[in-house]
Amino acid sequence: MSSTMKAFFARSEYLDRTVLRPLDHIKPYWELIWSPETQEYLAEPGSYAEQMNRLIEELGRVVPPTKYHDNEDRLAEYTKDNLRWKIRKVGSRWVGEDYAAILEQGGFHDLNETELLSAAAGRIAAAKRMGQEHFDDMEESHQKMLGAVLSIIMYHRTPPDEDTDTEED
Repeated sequence: MSSTMKAFFARSEYLDRTVLRPLDHIKPYWELIWSPETQEYLAEPGSYAEQMNRLIEELGRVVPPTKYHDNEDRLAEYTKDNLRWKIRKVGSRWVGEDYAAILEQGGFHDLNETELLSAAAGRIAAAKRMGQEHFDDMEESHQKMLGAVLSIIMYHRTPPDEDTDTEED
């Protein structure tokens, strides 16, 4: 795992709430516990911790684009053109629907989440350029959007048999 990417997400107070809490209807154990011994989040049954560790590792291998908004724009264009959402770009912003929902829907066409991964890596690189060396130190709106992108990746990678929380009596 990239040590710099791991350091960016290590011992975060907000990562689980921002990325995994929105997915608690799929896997109810959304809180992350950092292991100083393994230097990653503890994998627990019914949680996304193991997938989060793998995603952090994968992000460490992604070359960040210089303009991550281009990756997100391609997802939004797909949503607009192919799903016929009534959205439009005004200046540098997409309007007409929630931006995270636009990216989530566009992400269904994003093979291996390539655009989403590039956008996330680009957002992390931009944060670091601004002196924000840890997820918890990010400016709030940028942290929220990076969290949404990571949550969308996790959602798209959840196998269909895990998409509901069922309990047996």
